[in-house]
Amino acid sequence: MDAALHEHRRRSELSAALLRSGLHPAVSRRRVTVSLSERGVRLVLLDIEGTTTPIAFVHEVLFIFARAHLAEWCRAHAGSPDYLDVVRRLSAEHAVDRSRDESVPPWEDMSTGDVDEPLQAYVRWLMDRDRKSPGLKLLQGLIWEDGYQSGELRGEVYPDVPDAIRRWRREDIGVAIYSSGSELAQRRLFASTPYGDLTPLIVGFFDTAVGSKRESASYKLIASALGHDPSDVLFVSDVTAELDAAGAAGCNVLLSIRPGNTHQSDAERFPAVRTFEEII
Repeated sequence: MDAALHEHRRRSELSAALLRSGLHPAVSRRRVTVSLSERGVRLVLLDIEGTTTPIAFVHEVLFIFARAHLAEWCRAHAGSPDYLDVVRRLSAEHAVDRSRDESVPPWEDMSTGDVDEPLQAYVRWLMDRDRKSPGLKLLQGLIWEDGYQSGELRGEVYPDVPDAIRRWRREDIGVAIYSSGSELAQRRLFASTPYGDLTPLIVGFFDTAVGSKRESASYKLIASALGHDPSDVLFVSDVTAELDAAGAAGCNVLLSIRPGNTHQSDAERFPAVRTFEEII
């Protein structure tokens, strides 16, 4: 065999073998073509921000929309079950932050007065810090829901995402979503893309109700919920700490390298893809 061809095949085999281990030569940032069937992958679990969807859309469209419509949503939904659920969750989170001596805005007791203004102040405080707060994520999802229903918002995904999801499903490989955004927000995003409603192609949506994305137990729970062993699962994310957690759970992992991604310190430890066309 020609020496150059032999070396090319050796490197390709090495990259594929390292997929499960989560290791990758630091000297190489070359693209990896991953065959799911050859690796025994039966479920592709996808992060959203920086993986299926541009970070700019999340920060410059969704987050800004939620902040701009916060007061309006609170007025329109005051006293509703959704509003009271948000108050309950954020009140509990506020108490925890206060117990940690965080510089949180004051919170009115519900029995003594209106909580709307303190709630909004605390929400803005959480937004300013980009907290992965369950109460905040619930509220943002509810605000976005109104935006999607009115047509002011439409979901956005990278152009390679719809074809990849359809290709995987044709091969009887499931596709699920795991994001810190609420399950409702995830569904609305994928239901309203320029490429049509993608939700019928997705077998499950998971938010941090199953646990933190940086804890390995979360990935075991998701795999079990969908009838898989962790070794059947490929998790794709732009956040290396999440890949560490998924790898520790026994999942296959891939680093998503997209324009604008910012959470990729120590990224050389992971096999990487720049488009889902590389995952076949």
